[in-house]
Amino acid sequence: MAGTTPAVPLLALDRVEIGLAADPQVRAVDGLDLHVAPGEAVALVGESGSGKSVTAYAALGLLGPALRASGTLRLGAGSYDLGDPGALRPLRGGEISMIFQDPGTSLNPVMTVGRQLEDVLRPHGGPPRRERWRRVVDLLAEVGVAAPDRVARAYPFELSGGMRQRVLIAMALSCEPRLLIADEPTTALDTTVQAQIMDLLMTLVRDRGMAMLFISHDLGLVAGSCRRMYVMYAGRVVESGPVADVLRRPRHPYTKALVGCRPTADRRLARLPSIPGTVPPIGSMPSGCRFAPRCPIAVDQCRTTDPELRAVGGNVSAACLRAGKEES
Repeated sequence: MAGTTPAVPLLALDRVEIGLAADPQVRAVDGLDLHVAPGEAVALVGESGSGKSVTAYAALGLLGPALRASGTLRLGAGSYDLGDPGALRPLRGGEISMIFQDPGTSLNPVMTVGRQLEDVLRPHGGPPRRERWRRVVDLLAEVGVAAPDRVARAYPFELSGGMRQRVLIAMALSCEPRLLIADEPTTALDTTVQAQIMDLLMTLVRDRGMAMLFISHDLGLVAGSCRRMYVMYAGRVVESGPVADVLRRPRHPYTKALVGCRPTADRRLARLPSIPGTVPPIGSMPSGCRFAPRCPIAVDQCRTTDPELRAVGGNVSAACLRAGKEES
């Protein structure tokens, strides 16, 4: 993956494959490589169904029984087999934490916020019980919760969506992870609260010196928060590189189509642009380039030859036979 690998990665996912347990050849993720350096914010973007979230679940050993993962996760000096979820369990919550998409379904509705935070602290060598409550209140204050002692005694249904998301962020940070995975953390929030949550996340990443893997389909959020990005399509990385370079001059037709779908204030549209067609189901991947059936510049070779990710200039890599040949 030329041009995209940090010199000393904190996290490295190597040759990740995620397939059906009943038929491992049917893969949701196929040969993914991804690297995140210490203190770096990296984005993983793509349409729904591209394999972003399931990659994160595999890294934490959270795949359900219907899926099987293979490949290697390296965290610092440690190396772990993604096919052995038990080996990943000690990392979960401590070394690596995750913020899930929907704060409304990620919290237990019959337990107070403070009790849920205490339960996270307990198995990871947190403070003694008498000090745990103070730690809970301090965490809520750190993520910008007003009246944190009162909120700690509240139930999730008593809080707004933005406040519940702050609670989930506090929960993810409670054991001081080295890597934070944020899976569409602002999807269920309105635009104003979305901006507040992103500002909070970037401040915490900077102040704590954490690395972050930010999973999103929103290129606007990615542009304002991440240094590097990986673009996924149909289970594979099709482009990677510095965010500014990729968004300014996308080399893969899929990335170019994603950028073209971004609404902007300088043009009035009768309808929002979209990419024709759909992501292929995992059991019916086309031969050759997986984007070829939707690609406006595909040629016959694209439908028979599987493109490799290769350097195309400017620290950018793309898996496209025509990268550098298409019209700008």
